[in-house]
Amino acid sequence: MNSAIPTAPVLPGWTHLYSGKVRDLYQPAGTGGPFVGREDVVLVVASDRISAFDHVLATEIPDKGRILTGLSLWWFEQLDVPNHLVATTVEDGVPASVAGRAMVCKKLEMFPIECISRGYLTGSGLLEYGLSQTVCTLPLPAGLVDGSRLEEAIFTPSAKAEVGAHDENISYETMVETVGATVAADLRKLTLEIYSRAEEIARERGIILADTKVEFGNNPATGVITLGDEVLTPDSSRFWDAQLWAPGQAQPSFDKQYVRDWLASEESGWDRACDTPPPALPAEVVERTRARYVDAFERLTGTTFI
Repeated sequence: MNSAIPTAPVLPGWTHLYSGKVRDLYQPAGTGGPFVGREDVVLVVASDRISAFDHVLATEIPDKGRILTGLSLWWFEQLDVPNHLVATTVEDGVPASVAGRAMVCKKLEMFPIECISRGYLTGSGLLEYGLSQTVCTLPLPAGLVDGSRLEEAIFTPSAKAEVGAHDENISYETMVETVGATVAADLRKLTLEIYSRAEEIARERGIILADTKVEFGNNPATGVITLGDEVLTPDSSRFWDAQLWAPGQAQPSFDKQYVRDWLASEESGWDRACDTPPPALPAEVVERTRARYVDAFERLTGTTFI
């Protein structure tokens, strides 16, 4: 990992546990803080880090963590699904230095599955379709192209990978072998319900939800499957402008495509096949990427990002 990548902040009352590509995880410290002695909660802080091509970049996107957290909180309110939220404000125990980008959450026993629902064909699904006319072994009709809308949304799980590695698309049968038939059926049902509701809400706002990834865990206190992590953000979903949707080509998206495009260009001077970390991002790429995240937040929530 690039040594220039920003590190997790030190937070009084919390002990740093782990850093992922974007989020930092903390547990209550032994002394001080409103959650002292609590072993059933974690603090999840969304940083401004951004990843591309399985690398965490040294350049941050200003306000990205606040946008991801704000969108997740908004979506949690729209969905009739148990979630992991415990506290989201300074008054309720979130450290002031990370207010707006942090959530105190129930500690869940996370299932080792990325639960993905696709309503449109693109990305890794398109690549598999081109080879076998399937996505995660599910057969699809002939004649579909990049951006085609599917007759009905499909559930396509993947196995979680370590930081820096690709998640691996798996069949539903493999998922059953991993988590059991009952849990697998529940996760599929919840994922498709979340996609259906979110797709409807986004469409009302002129945005297409092409696909989304959600994660679930078991709440050990209740035994209830609970929605965790982020939900329906530009980092976990493909959002397209409905007015610009044109099947047969790559669709403009509300995410980090500017970053990917620049890194893949000759201008960056970076070779994806080498072991060297990606270069710093130009200010223009940073500004355009931030603008896309802000645009997604404002169009979806109907509020101005401050």
